[in-house]
Amino acid sequence: MSPADIVQKLWNYCNVLRDDGMSYGDYVEQLTYLLFLKMADERTKPPYKQKSIVPQNYDWQSLVKEDGDELFYHYRHVLEKLGKGKGLLGLIFMKSQNKFQDPVKLRRLIVDLINTENWSRMGADVKGDAYEGLLEKNAQDTKTGAGQYFTPRPLIRAMVDAINPKPGETICDPACGTGGFILASHNYIINHNKNMTKAVKKNLKEKTFKGWELVQSTARLCAMNLMLHGIGSDENLPIMVSDSLAADPGERFNLILTNPPFGKKSSTTIVGENGKVTKEKDSVVRDDFWSTTSNKQLNFIQHVKTLLKQNGRAAVVVPDNVLFEGGAGEQIRRKLMHECDVHTLLRLPTGLFYAQGVKANVIFFDRKAASETPWTKKLWIYDLRTNKHFTLKTNPLKREDLDEFVNCYNPKNRNKRTPTWTKQKQDGRWRAYKYEDLINRDKASLDIFWLKDESLEASENLPDPGILAREIVEDLGAALELFREIAEDLNGQ
Repeated sequence: MSPADIVQKLWNYCNVLRDDGMSYGDYVEQLTYLLFLKMADERTKPPYKQKSIVPQNYDWQSLVKEDGDELFYHYRHVLEKLGKGKGLLGLIFMKSQNKFQDPVKLRRLIVDLINTENWSRMGADVKGDAYEGLLEKNAQDTKTGAGQYFTPRPLIRAMVDAINPKPGETICDPACGTGGFILASHNYIINHNKNMTKAVKKNLKEKTFKGWELVQSTARLCAMNLMLHGIGSDENLPIMVSDSLAADPGERFNLILTNPPFGKKSSTTIVGENGKVTKEKDSVVRDDFWSTTSNKQLNFIQHVKTLLKQNGRAAVVVPDNVLFEGGAGEQIRRKLMHECDVHTLLRLPTGLFYAQGVKANVIFFDRKAASETPWTKKLWIYDLRTNKHFTLKTNPLKREDLDEFVNCYNPKNRNKRTPTWTKQKQDGRWRAYKYEDLINRDKASLDIFWLKDESLEASENLPDPGILAREIVEDLGAALELFREIAEDLNGQ
């Protein structure tokens, strides 16, 4: 059976199970458990002959020989047993549950689809891309909310192309979701360094990447995604399940690429003795932070600065409020521009993310040594938002839509950048602002636009009604989120 046939089989069976009430997310999870057990079984045979990390009587062969209700009963016990394991087993199986309704369908997935193939010998691009496809399909199912963990892959690839990772550099994502930035960085290094030695390849596989993910079920999908793409091993798993903002882990990295979770405030709901519900803001207090705030986005910016080695490079997706918010926001922007070289800002269009009501940007900066004078000399801004209209289904963002940005960014020599905006050519999307101009703006705001919005100039320039409706929904969503936060602040007083 060809790789394409295998992928099609997995997709087709997903649709069968959806008719039985199983969501894409449930299907991907169950597939994760079973693929892990099958590949662990394959690695105990020639040419690998590895000792299995799966306890006997709870392995793949124990599932294959069962049928009917006995299979259902045994599968449940396998998940319970392995969920108590440590290391990789614990990460994959912790809190795992059987989501099948029909033992016949479970048996078919085990025997007819998974057991007939040797997954360990299959190319990482085949099984990995198939799994990535399922993750993206799950992200598109807006009812599950899985989209908040899924950054559009064309945007990820452009960010990686700009930041230009190299063999030997350590790479971190402190909010790694399903592992998109780690995968893209891994692929970039392989594709741009064809003659790596075995030692360098081993280092790339086992010691280059580190990710943190707060949600156990998402970390499980991430771990499987990386494994299927040949990243990590049983002994060197790059994923930690914890709140990365809770403390400085002590580790430092050359590169950080991340899209921290959307949603501005961190809070804990408290129910008093009288039944009154209040929300207590969770401000992150850390000695390495410039400012104490409950704004998760601002805390992630400070956390990323901490995680970087000196001269380390970062690319972080942030919502608009990080660019203009006063108070802690202003203090953090001023400190960031002083202690780091904040050199590039990519202003993103609406319609990119599965989470609605989000207007986002990518901020690029390098950490520098202590200095009395500011490290930021010039901020280059690329406006991909004004007069750009994308939707997730009818007009999704493609990698080529970011070609001009990556070319303008000039990854190989950032010192030789040329603006596309001039006084004579005022429709250029790429221009620079001096540090003195930025720091003297109200609240040191980086929320900067210069292009004319064509839809405001003439009605014939309006985008399609569907795109217009989507943008209105996103604007309303952003406004509602802001009002929600104001209401919570007032109730908390």
